[in-house]
Amino acid sequence: MIAPLEELIERLKSLPGIGRKSAERVAFHLLNATEAEVTGLAEAIGRIKTTVHRCQRCYNFATGQLCEICSNPKRDQEMICVVGQPWEILKLERTGEFRGLYHVLGGLISPMDEVSAADLTIDALLERIKKEGIKEVILALEPKLDGELTGMHIVSLVKPLEVRISQIAQGIPVGRDLEFADEITLGRALRGRIEL
Repeated sequence: MIAPLEELIERLKSLPGIGRKSAERVAFHLLNATEAEVTGLAEAIGRIKTTVHRCQRCYNFATGQLCEICSNPKRDQEMICVVGQPWEILKLERTGEFRGLYHVLGGLISPMDEVSAADLTIDALLERIKKEGIKEVILALEPKLDGELTGMHIVSLVKPLEVRISQIAQGIPVGRDLEFADEITLGRALRGRIEL
């Protein structure tokens, strides 16, 4: 195979969920696309790195200082839903069940991966709770060991602040990522959250 095509396939394979066959399909599609289509795709990829950054308040993805959710005055300003990664917000938003704010931890406590609480935005979450008059914190963390460890740590820090803390109901299979859960299951999990 010619070197530029093989290089493209190898780079595409490094993307999540893309194996060799999918990478080849995309590469051959790009070879058959117009120059304008390929240039447009390359420019869109480049713009992501220069225009998208983290929200200064919740650590979601944003193009301004605040993300669209944090800058929306119609959102419930007294409720925060805590997630591990920004893409989990999109899944929760699609349920239409939650109208509060979010906080992105940037991962989960994971001794195996050497990720500790200090590596996450837990301190920033606690500051928000204290300064913003938050009345409820909802944990929407992965239903697996790392999510449980992270949740227990957050509960131990939030409970003394006399804020209601709950987690989404267990309608999501254990060991399954939120990213792959359907909106109906996520919606039911939000409605059936339990107090911790």
